[in-house]
Amino acid sequence: MDELNKPVGEINFYCRQIQKKLKNLGLATIRGLLFHFPFRYEDLSQIKKIKELRPNDIATIKATVDSIRNFKSPKTHKKITEVILHDESGIIKAVWFNQWYLKDRNIINPGDEFFLVAKTNSSYELVSPEYEKVSENPTHCGRIVPIYPLTYGVSQKQVRTAIKFALPFIDFLEESLPEEIIAKNNLLGIRDAILNIHFPSSPKATKDTVPTSMEICQRARERLAFDELFLNQLKNFWLKNELKNKKSYPVIFYEKETKDLIAKLPFKLTLCQRKSSWEILQDIMEPYPMNRLLNGDVGSGKTLVAGIAMYNCALSKLQSALLAPTEILAKQHYDTFCELFPNIKIGLVTRGNKITNYELLITNKKQLSQFIAGNSDIIIGTHALIQDNIKFKNLALAVIDEQHRFGVEQRARLSSCQDGDRYPHLLSMTATPIPRTLSLIQYSDLDISLLDELPQGRKTIKTIVVGPEKRFPAYEFIKKQVDEGRQAFVICPLIDESDKLGVKSVTEEYKKLNEKVFPDINIGFLHGKLKSAEKEEVMQDFKNNKIKILVSTSVVEVGVDVPNAVIMMIEGAERFGLAQLHQFRGRVGRGEHQSYCLLFPTDAPTRRLKEMENINDGFRLAEIDLQLRGPGQIYGKEQSGKIEFRLADMNNMFLIKKAQNSAKEILAEDLKLKKHPRLREYLDTELQKIHLE
Repeated sequence: MDELNKPVGEINFYCRQIQKKLKNLGLATIRGLLFHFPFRYEDLSQIKKIKELRPNDIATIKATVDSIRNFKSPKTHKKITEVILHDESGIIKAVWFNQWYLKDRNIINPGDEFFLVAKTNSSYELVSPEYEKVSENPTHCGRIVPIYPLTYGVSQKQVRTAIKFALPFIDFLEESLPEEIIAKNNLLGIRDAILNIHFPSSPKATKDTVPTSMEICQRARERLAFDELFLNQLKNFWLKNELKNKKSYPVIFYEKETKDLIAKLPFKLTLCQRKSSWEILQDIMEPYPMNRLLNGDVGSGKTLVAGIAMYNCALSKLQSALLAPTEILAKQHYDTFCELFPNIKIGLVTRGNKITNYELLITNKKQLSQFIAGNSDIIIGTHALIQDNIKFKNLALAVIDEQHRFGVEQRARLSSCQDGDRYPHLLSMTATPIPRTLSLIQYSDLDISLLDELPQGRKTIKTIVVGPEKRFPAYEFIKKQVDEGRQAFVICPLIDESDKLGVKSVTEEYKKLNEKVFPDINIGFLHGKLKSAEKEEVMQDFKNNKIKILVSTSVVEVGVDVPNAVIMMIEGAERFGLAQLHQFRGRVGRGEHQSYCLLFPTDAPTRRLKEMENINDGFRLAEIDLQLRGPGQIYGKEQSGKIEFRLADMNNMFLIKKAQNSAKEILAEDLKLKKHPRLREYLDTELQKIHLE
């Protein structure tokens, strides 16, 4: 068995005693222990003299034990252990409660020298101090001390001690990076990096400077962060190169028909819409698959850009499909495309809707989805489109709207749900602006088209954080807008009431607004538990201005287009990320009237909400959101929470570029990684994980 894959209990008796606890932390093997990294450090290396201590000081001292005794407090009967210690400057007392074993088991004995860390009380005593016998290489005191992620029942001392016992096994670690990359980027070797990220070694003087322990530790973290970035980039670039070995349908560019289509539009395309459209059209003319991300701020016109490419597919007698995250959005796209392309056969496939703009020659509901997929030029749908029984005829272009709502497996299924050996061109779209650093990491396997320009005439949405004292004036403002013929969204974090969370729900907010705040206004509600027909009816009534105020969950986050809605009111606004708040805000401001976004926090306004007041640029907000919340998983089905990188800093552009350039250089010299079998082994493992081989 590989030494590093042995159970932690095989290290020694101590680790065997706590291996169940370590397993609860996900640390079952020696390798797991070594790669369980600290998230911060405490500097306990500065030793103070006893005479230098002051009340409420938190300090480390180095002192010799004079005496130790156990006794019970006369008043409280608590078990107390009292130790008298000295150094060359003075004497001090340390006390512990309910720890008689310190004396009984001879853990602390007269004559022993200890490091102790604690806050000094008003009587100049150390109460329940951290302690460790003085040695050349201490673990818990008298040094830079690592602080690790924990779980219930596991202490810092236990994890720290277990990792210290595991460190000799770094001799079995094989170098993961090629030597030329380590040398070129001035990186530590993997063994030095693992050793120094846990317990930074004593500084060694160089010719010009003496590095501190934390500087050595930082170099270790940089090396391990580089590993994460480099391997990620290697995977992305390899996937991108592999695409060129696959076949796709080349789409003909119908220049005259495309220009005629654009000329008939009631508005002029922005420059970035024209540029992005041409980038996509050039890509889909190739005989190998496109893999492109269309990233545009809310309301920037992504659907039309995708529609131009889909139109050319239809004119080329090829199919295209658009996958939307919600039925509401899918139906909206269907209506839009039916209006744009009246002479193209268009079908809609969702759980609640299976319709076309042409005559259906089949009535069997079970076969309806397959009929639409096999006979339409443009097919629009939700997850229902990627069922196992649906096969397309000649799918040339797959468009994923709001790609962050779909995992890699779901996107891959749409890319492969047809017969034959041809893969469709893939266009992913997102209205969540992507920071530059994240795009370099997360999307380096894609080409990116950017829509960072809003259509002419759009008014800036005024965003206001509304404190409790301004709630009723805000209600009056909303009523005034409705009386003038406008409409409003109200967003709540939950569907049903939850006392535990203490945040607003759609059901309770609808009841309050309908019965108490706006009894004379027609109010509707919308959430994911409603049936498809009910959701469609509510949205249609809202679009037709029958419903004046719509109370909803985040189901309206993407795509919903109601130009007459000018108010976006968000309850419990602090529960949403900046990117999501910006998405909500983008649901208004689509008409000729001034629009407003009112943020109602549960408690005091946070820094994030203040940023929303001042910044309308989605790309700038995305940068801030990345710093505050983390970017979410890159691969897989989950799309929230922290990225799978444990050490890499998404804002460290310098290290990102170094890792990216190194990955490019390796693949340029050795595309199949025959000279680098360990890297090829890593790639094979990762590709199996994401089911993309």
